[in-house]
Order: sequence, then C-alpha cells, then structure tokens
Amino acid sequence: MAMSFASLGEHYAIDLPGARAAFTTRHGGVSTPPYDALNLGLATGDDPARVRANRARLAVELGVGFAYGRQVHGAGLLVAAAPNPPGEGPAVADAVVTATPGVGVLVVTADCLPIAIAGGGAVAIVHAGWMGLAGGVIAAGIAAVRELGSGGPLAAAIGPGAGPCCYEVGEELHARFAAYGPQVRRGRNLDLPLIARRQLEAAGVADIRALGICTICADPALFFSHRRDHGVTGRQAGVAWLT
Repeated sequence: MAMSFASLGEHYAIDLPGARAAFTTRHGGVSTPPYDALNLGLATGDDPARVRANRARLAVELGVGFAYGRQVHGAGLLVAAAPNPPGEGPAVADAVVTATPGVGVLVVTADCLPIAIAGGGAVAIVHAGWMGLAGGVIAAGIAAVRELGSGGPLAAAIGPGAGPCCYEVGEELHARFAAYGPQVRRGRNLDLPLIARRQLEAAGVADIRALGICTICADPALFFSHRRDHGVTGRQAGVAWLT
C-alpha cells in the first residue's frame, strides 16, 4: 500500500489501512504566547479553558471524539471504546487503541514521537520518547491493534519529533540503544525515528512512513518543542481514527 502525507487544513495527515492519522501544527487555536496558538496539552502552564477550546475545535475539524490517557513516558495502554467522559481524569497510558468508529485516539507531544499504527479494523496512537522506546510502548500498541483487529498487515506513520539533527544525549542513552546499530548514533545525537522504525519492523510492520520534520529545528511557528523552548511550550497532537 502506498502511503504519503498530505495537508489537512493547517495539519499533516496520512491514510493508513482502514484508518487515517493527523499530526497537528501549532496553527489555528486560541492560546496566547508562549502557547500560541493550537496548544492541545492540558499539563502545561496554559489556561485550561483555552486548551479545551483548542481540543474542541480540532474535534470538530476531524469529526471525531477524543480518547486519551495521562502520559507518563511509559508503556501503559488504554483500550478505548468511546471518547473520554467530560470531567473525568484519564487513565495512565502512553498508547491508546480503538476499534470503534468515531473515536479519535490522541497523544500530545513536544519532541517525543507520535506514532500511528493501523490494520485489521483497529488503530492505535503511541507517545514515544526515549523512555517509551526503551520501555516497549510501540510493541504494546502493535499487540493491542492485533488483538482488537481481524488480522492482516499493519502500517505505521511516524509524526514530527526530535530528529537526529538536534537530539543530543549523553553516553548512558547511547549505550542503552547501542543494540540498534551504529546508524542510530549521529555523533552526540540519537536518531529516535530510526529506533522507532526498527522496533516497528521487528514487530512485523512492513509499511512505515515518517513525516521527517524535526520539532527542534523546524520553523518555531510550526511546532512546539520542549527542548528548543526550555520547557515553556505547548503540545501538538497525533490523532488516529477508523475511516
């Protein structure tokens, strides 16, 4: 199956088997600096009312209700049969999966990778920074898609995140990911998208596309970046839903 990214309003989108994924930019919301404008992260210093308004705008634009977890850089999984109930705190999860039409599974990021995985009538979205990659969050998402779905090949899309051009880490992290080969190291920098790709391939996902935009060195008006903005920033989202 040939997959390619396309624009979806102010955002990026890609079709997956029986599903679609969207990766938002910071354009089109109501938040004010330094969270301007489409900040989707509730765990930031932004006004929560503005964040909820931004999420409501995006839900209308995509035509889905959102299911999401409370992200802790782990490998916890949420299986969602419906959008999150209003006013109820989300369960801890860095991967969200559904087989229910109309439910948009969502993670928020600001340098970590949002990764959509779909096939067989199920779809997942995964929040994968180095901790999630080390902890097995991709494998958890894939296993859940296979368990909920009806079988067949899976495809994945890797959204914007810290790239090998900019993601400098210490020797401890390089050692942690050394088993993925010398290609994942670029001097002092670590290639998170390549590590994610190798984990997807190892789990049997053959069709993998990456947006290939680094949140750290891209136009600051396009994406939020925790590292670039020294922690005072908003969050973009990865959203995936059945079509």
